[in-house]
Amino acid sequence: MTRGEKNESQRASRQAWSVALASSAYGVSFGALAVASGLDVWQTCVLSLLMFTGGSQFAFIGVIGAGGLAAAPSAITSAALLGVRNAAYGIRMSPVVGDGFWRRLAAAQLTIDESTAVALAQPTPRGRTIGFWATGIAIFAGWNITTLAGALAGDVLGDVSKYGLDAAAAAAFLALLWPRLRSRQTVAVAAAAAVVATMMTPVTMPGVPVIVAALVAIVVGWFNWLQPSKPRTVEGEAPL
Repeated sequence: MTRGEKNESQRASRQAWSVALASSAYGVSFGALAVASGLDVWQTCVLSLLMFTGGSQFAFIGVIGAGGLAAAPSAITSAALLGVRNAAYGIRMSPVVGDGFWRRLAAAQLTIDESTAVALAQPTPRGRTIGFWATGIAIFAGWNITTLAGALAGDVLGDVSKYGLDAAAAAAFLALLWPRLRSRQTVAVAAAAAVVATMMTPVTMPGVPVIVAALVAIVVGWFNWLQPSKPRTVEGEAPL
């Protein structure tokens, strides 16, 4: 391994661990809230093991907590809508993951917001691969451990929202996003998606704002309105 490859691996690993620590801490909130919503400890842990996508899990227990088991169909629908974004991530991560049935099966479980974000933050294919797997595996382990801890200590913790663990995960995302906002076009895409999601969150069911914001980001990015056009050239002549 060359010195450059070693530095590249260390950089991707550091980002993976920093994001994993911030995101895993939020699992305490999920475990405590899930038990408070009526799930037992084992149901809470199985949900994290199998569903393993924080937004969908919180949407599920939020609806269950408000409407009980009778609200299960709505809870499943909300969770599924939020999980749609992972399908889009899977398309983008396909070349990063590579071929092989078992590799892709494992990657399907680990393709989440955080693993995708860390992977795309790396400048080289090797860094993206390390970032994806290191982040996904670290968060999967950490999230399930903290889910169990939160479920067992729910009554002791009290109101888990007062600890601000959700802010830690958001801060980690912002740290990854900020260096990528280098042009007016990328800023416009991020701002348009954020505004639409913020406006729709109070008036639509969970999952819809994420999908609409993603569509807005695609439209803004596709038309490339704010990116400077490349100078036209004629064969044998200097750029116009």
